[in-house]
Amino acid sequence: MECEFPTINSNAEEMREIFESVKTIAVLGLSPDESKPSFMVAKYLQDAGYTIVPIYPKEEEILGEKVYRSLSEIPFEIDMVNIFRKPDAFDEIADACIKRGDIKVFWGQQGLVNNNAAQKAKDAGIKVVQNYCAKIEHERLAR
Repeated sequence: MECEFPTINSNAEEMREIFESVKTIAVLGLSPDESKPSFMVAKYLQDAGYTIVPIYPKEEEILGEKVYRSLSEIPFEIDMVNIFRKPDAFDEIADACIKRGDIKVFWGQQGLVNNNAAQKAKDAGIKVVQNYCAKIEHERLAR
């Protein structure tokens, strides 16, 4: 797989605004394994006061929250998606975010970039962050 450089991205000030404005974060690919980055980041964000909504193909509950199989199954408003999936899944995720109409932030975790999906999300009015860890950036910016 070829690595892609993020050409569409938010800057530090925009990320600070994201952390101040979002309340509910869907975590796509949230593993129940406590040693996985997705679990550690979601737990950190939950402990920081955000409502976490796990999206995972199995399990019924992760971090004390009901697990959903897809964004379309979630029956309430989501402010941000934090993505722990391979970049080739980003186009489909961007489409799902746009279809929902309530998602304000499309966040690809550190090492994850898909500029085509990012452009699609941005064109729909969704803020985009790629190749940044939400935990690290929150620790750095939201003081």
